[in-house]
Amino acid sequence: MRFRNPVVTTLLLTCLFAFPGHAATAVVKDGSTIQLGSVTYRLDGIDAPAVDQPCLDEHADPWSCGVEARDQLARLIAGKQIHCDDIGADPTFKRRRLGVCKIEGDPTSLSEVLIRQGYALNVETSATGRFKPDEAAAKDDRQGLWKGCFVAPHDFRVGRKDGPLLGNACPPDRDQQIRDALFPGDLAMPASCNIKGKYAVRARVTGNIGIYHLQACRSYPGLTNPDRWFCSEEDAQAAGFRRAYNCRPPAKGK
Repeated sequence: MRFRNPVVTTLLLTCLFAFPGHAATAVVKDGSTIQLGSVTYRLDGIDAPAVDQPCLDEHADPWSCGVEARDQLARLIAGKQIHCDDIGADPTFKRRRLGVCKIEGDPTSLSEVLIRQGYALNVETSATGRFKPDEAAAKDDRQGLWKGCFVAPHDFRVGRKDGPLLGNACPPDRDQQIRDALFPGDLAMPASCNIKGKYAVRARVTGNIGIYHLQACRSYPGLTNPDRWFCSEEDAQAAGFRRAYNCRPPAKGK
């Protein structure tokens, strides 16, 4: 059947590509978040390091594991068509969706692959927790994060410095030195991620855990030791941070 009316054809194509769950080329935002068109999906059932999270490798050397987790997902996708089944709003950030995402034609979800490769942790909920055997195998085989020492991505994001140390290279006699390395006072800025975040008790008034500072904020130059680095305002907001009140308002249309 051919449509000769260009208006009808345009409307049909618009509806087709706006429908959640179609296959498209994905933009990787971090180790567990991708964007398909205008929709951002957090991969269901896993938790991966934020881009700014540091870890220790098997030699106890600092390692940008969050950057590596993001890059590993990007290599895995490598321009392939991705299909996401939308399973609802992300409970931690309503502007994003939860998705079971797969490479077109591959029955294995991206979540499962990342768990097997050791670049994400299994999330225990009533609906998930199905990747426990894959996580155990990755740990036994010292894959990805498990080859060294790290804290759970959630513990890093909320600044929980006393959380359990994970991995196969966490000697108990170096506990404090390890924690100092995993929560450094001079956290390195990932490339192109120049938004500064600082944990702040006063942010709890608005239901947040911290405040982020853009380069347009008067407070930006004086904040020399940020607790977090973000690549976009959306990333900062998804992590539970609000914009500093001394920032200039965003330009119209943004």
